[in-house]
Amino acid sequence: MPDKKSGLKSAYELAMERLAQKDGALKPLSGQQKAALAEVDRKAKAKTAEVEIMQRQNLAEAHAGGDAEKIKAAEEQYTAELNKIRANAEAEKERIRNR
Repeated sequence: MPDKKSGLKSAYELAMERLAQKDGALKPLSGQQKAALAEVDRKAKAKTAEVEIMQRQNLAEAHAGGDAEKIKAAEEQYTAELNKIRANAEAEKERIRNR
């Protein structure tokens, strides 16, 4: 809380003011937006679990073959798919927040 006598503000209050100046006033999320964000998280987690299951099998096959290039390719594919899922989820969340 700001000190009424000296006008001092906490670091949190200063940061929030700077953020509001930079991005405009922060508006609270509606219940519908919160539900939509939760749904995006749920779908992203489900998709991540699906990819993990598929990639475990691919990695196991690559390790069984002992080919270092196949192992590296499988790991890179796994990482790329997870990054894609996360990026898509964040983009969808940002779209929902800006409604």
